[in-house]
Amino acid sequence: MSDHSEMVYTTSDGMDYPAHERQYRTFIKIGLIAAATVATIVILLAIFLG
Repeated sequence: MSDHSEMVYTTSDGMDYPAHERQYRTFIKIGLIAAATVATIVILLAIFLG
């Protein structure tokens, strides 16, 4: 069976953390814009069709 020793977490030298953080911020921004757009559409539907 394999040896289940303590896991070691290290950072890779090849990781581009600033790029990851920019991508995460962009993802959050797009999510917020999409949520606001859907909420606006639902409110407008309620006003004009209700």
